[in-house]
Amino acid sequence: MLENILEINDLHVSFDTFSGEVQAVRGVDLELKKGEALAIVGESGSGKSVTSKTIMQLNPSPPGRIKSGEILFDGQDLAKLSDKQMQDIRGKEISMIFQDPMTSLNPTMTVGKQIMEGLIKHQNMSKPEAKQRAIELLNLVGIPNPDTRVKQYPHQFSGGMRQRVVIAIALACNPKVLIADEPTTALDVTIQAQILDLMKNLQAEGDTSIILITHDLGVVANMAQRVAVMYGGKVVEVGTVDELFYDPKHPYSWGLLSSMPRLHEKQDDLNAIAGTPPDLSNPPKGCPFAARCPHAMKVCTEHMPEHTNVSETQSAACWLLDERAPKVEPPEAVKAATNK
Repeated sequence: MLENILEINDLHVSFDTFSGEVQAVRGVDLELKKGEALAIVGESGSGKSVTSKTIMQLNPSPPGRIKSGEILFDGQDLAKLSDKQMQDIRGKEISMIFQDPMTSLNPTMTVGKQIMEGLIKHQNMSKPEAKQRAIELLNLVGIPNPDTRVKQYPHQFSGGMRQRVVIAIALACNPKVLIADEPTTALDVTIQAQILDLMKNLQAEGDTSIILITHDLGVVANMAQRVAVMYGGKVVEVGTVDELFYDPKHPYSWGLLSSMPRLHEKQDDLNAIAGTPPDLSNPPKGCPFAARCPHAMKVCTEHMPEHTNVSETQSAACWLLDERAPKVEPPEAVKAATNK
């Protein structure tokens, strides 16, 4: 069994707004093993990005605050560290690839200087050494003519090239954990495939652990070994990629799989999950998915279910897994998607 490099235990994160407290993350438990890729999936507003930014303490405070919980990295609780202490971890031990490279890069600095910053700070390199390493990193992420490109500014790069620069910055100090928040959202399909191949190679060669946050289940199938499904600020199901794709247990996971278009079938309409996500300024006391779940029972609206272990690697928080619950089959679209 692989050792955990990161553990999140009962994490609660809130934002204090003019209209009251928004409970963005409500008791998240996650673990990341050394050398693995863990995907976190779910709709916008489910708490994926807030969870990942909390690991790095990048949520603005105020209004954001960690109410309770642990974030154990190599045995150290990151939730208790000061911002100064976190500066020694960010970029060096844990790095992040953000969604939008245009807002992640400083338009007034050359890309070379932006890569060199972390190398000089964390690796104690001289400027000539850092510049040479920056050229090597640009070459590593597939940017042609790195000797010239290192002196150029972000506006002189295409969207795909800027994203590669962001990845080069994240990888500069050989981090133990790489958090990729929708790293391929703004890219065309060809560039997306190249970026994913690059990340897979880096994981294999550098023994880097990856947290991949995405809406795209195709990316999940390509990249991840395990998947956590988030909804309403909670993890509602977790398991291996095969378990989540071929034997999902939570109705929300069924909805996500049903919404995937299938190339081998003619479909007049795409399947969608009816309704809207819960208002986390007034979260439901029961299962957050109950209002949208076609199989919801009275207990679902009144009590949040605990996680039920389906196997050694898969668990789901759903009352349908209780032995007293009626037996419910996944929808036909899920059976078709899972080839059952």
